[in-house]
Parts: sequence; structure tokens; C-alpha cells
Amino acid sequence: MSYVFVNDSSQTNVPLLQACIDGDFNYSKRLLESGFDPNIRDSRGRTGLHLAAARGNVDICQLLHKFGADLLATDYQGNTALHLCGHVDTIQFLVSNGLKIDICNHQGATPLVLAKRRGVNKDVIRLLESLEEQEVKGFNRGTHSKLETMQTAESESAMESHSLLNPNLQQGDASTCPFLKILFIYFYFLTGRVDTERDREKGLPLPLFHAPMATVAGAPR
Repeated sequence: MSYVFVNDSSQTNVPLLQACIDGDFNYSKRLLESGFDPNIRDSRGRTGLHLAAARGNVDICQLLHKFGADLLATDYQGNTALHLCGHVDTIQFLVSNGLKIDICNHQGATPLVLAKRRGVNKDVIRLLESLEEQEVKGFNRGTHSKLETMQTAESESAMESHSLLNPNLQQGDASTCPFLKILFIYFYFLTGRVDTERDREKGLPLPLFHAPMATVAGAPR
């Protein structure tokens, strides 16, 4: 269903806009090639893209886009071309080229709301509903991902602060970790030896895992 009615600027003295309303692709192309502004507006702020989309002239929408038409342009009521559109192929073209399906005009209405008011066919309504649902899911995923990024950054910041407060840990990956491992093994066996000597003095059986400290490089004898 078209948004441009007979009593609502279906005739204009701007050749390019009239060609967009009429769906005259060849004339539109000639005008654009001769230097006509692809973003020229009518008295209500609508561009050729608005008018072509309202008529379902997707080929002219593509032509205007090729010649630099602003897909994000809004009329004086805040409507994008998508707000005026009621045709599946035109909606798909506009959305695939960056128009947001959930954008609101100055009255807070989305393209889906206006499409329902105009009584467009069910296929268009289903498409708009599906696109809105995808937009919401994408927003939720993006928000979740952003929160994870923030949490990761906070964790890294905390680790960096801890490293600054503990200079001996700043180069952990390159040198500190091996040093700590050796130190841990040294004290493990040292503690094991002390406990073993104590058990020997008391006449208790030695543990099966006992190993003489002489086998550890640099261990006290």
C-alpha cells in the first residue's frame, strides 16, 4: 500500500521527485546523471527515496542509493523511508543497507506501527515483526558482550594493580613462575625431610614417598 496519496503531493514540480512517484526508472536515471541532487526534498521534507519506497519502487531506491542518496534521511515528521514503506523487497533493501527497523519518528512510532496503521498486507507485517525481533536479540547479545568486556577489563585492571603493589610478581610469566615452582619444590622436600627425621627419631615407619634431600640440587645435607 502506498503512503503517497492522490491528494498528498502525488504531483510535484520537481522532476526527480515526480519520476520517483511515477516509478520512471529511466527518467530518474537521466536526471541523476545530469546532476540532479539525489537528496532533494518536497514541501514535507521527503526525499526521492521516501517517495520511491512509499511506492515500492525498489529499483529506483537502488538507483538513488547508487547516486549518493542519504538512506538515513528523515522528513519533517522524523520518518525514514522505511516508515513509509509497505513492500517486502523495498524493506529488505533498506534494512540490508543500514536502516534500523526499530527507529522511531517524532511521534514515537516505528515502521511496524505505521505499517499496521496503514493496513499493509500480512507478509509485510510478518517481515517487520521478524526484523524487530532480530534487532532486539542482537541488542541483547551486544549488551551481554559489552558487560563481559567490561568485567574482563576490570579483572585485568585489578591484576595490574596487584602486580604494581607486588613488584616481585610483575614478570611472572617470564621468570617469576619458574622461580616460585623451584621454591615450592625446595620447601616441599625440606618440610618432608624435617618430618621424616622427626619420625625416625620417634621410631615411626618412614613414608613410601620419602626421598633423600641430597637428590635435590642445592638442598641442605
